[in-house]
Amino acid sequence: MTSDRDTDFARSKCAVASTLDIVGDKWSLLVIRDLFAGKSTYSELLGAAERMPTNILADRLKRLEEAGIIEKNAYQERPVRFAYTLTPKGRDMGEILIAIVRWGKKHIPGTVALDIATRAGSARKAGKARRA
Repeated sequence: MTSDRDTDFARSKCAVASTLDIVGDKWSLLVIRDLFAGKSTYSELLGAAERMPTNILADRLKRLEEAGIIEKNAYQERPVRFAYTLTPKGRDMGEILIAIVRWGKKHIPGTVALDIATRAGSARKAGKARRA
């Protein structure tokens, strides 16, 4: 567990507020959703139905990497191109996405799940198996 001295809290020590400081904008969880769905490259992430602006996507990838939720690895040298993957910390966000999907389907008529609930649950179980 992290001590109080190891962490700078933007607003408070509240777990909800601190999590929202990292992923509470309208784009970050969509990036995480798409990584769960199997997308990995910048162009794949850019192709999401929500049409995220390029500058916002670049910023969110950087912020999520700095927070330890995703990691990038070069898959091409010239020009350098990266593939993005969820870290164990990022895979742990699967439960959050599943809860949002359940809530949305229950309370927002016409919404659908993009198969991430299944993938998020599978990734979470795989992560637990690797740690065991």
